[in-house]
Amino acid sequence: MTRRISANVYVSLDGVVEAPENWHFLYHDDATQEAVLAGMRAADTVLLGRKTYDIFAGAWPERTGEMADWFNGTPKLVVSSTLRDPKWQNTTVFAPERLVEELAELRARPGRTVAVHGSISLVRALLAHRLLDDLIVMVHPLVVGSGARLFPDNGPQLPLRLAAATTFGSGIQSLTYVKDK
Repeated sequence: MTRRISANVYVSLDGVVEAPENWHFLYHDDATQEAVLAGMRAADTVLLGRKTYDIFAGAWPERTGEMADWFNGTPKLVVSSTLRDPKWQNTTVFAPERLVEELAELRARPGRTVAVHGSISLVRALLAHRLLDDLIVMVHPLVVGSGARLFPDNGPQLPLRLAAATTFGSGIQSLTYVKDK
């Protein structure tokens, strides 16, 4: 069975994904936490872009709890042309131009889901190369007004199919999209 690549993205109603740490926690509750943890438990590898890696490597090693244990203990793959000596344990780096080849090799090996957290430029690249199996969009009930959007203007058309939808008491909707044939 081929390993799946699954991205979990926090987004506002107006499509903003930038700086979710400034607005996500207004809506965070036990149910959304459990949904995110369930996705993490299904994964045995995390795939990150360089910026997200830097943010996470600066935060997670000092934390404790199930989520921190997962981030700290799980093998991490970082797509970067500049990171040379990653300090965070269990981290491997590969160049962006090797994305397709590295993920083909990873999918060929036994294992569970590969989880992508944040890393919007990477998510866009995965979608463009049709490498992303699941796009989990956690839509927050607010308009941020400005910031980087999940999908850029004039981007490629990406046919997706809604596979699951859950509405949490906080108002967050978790929408899982899969590649449309």
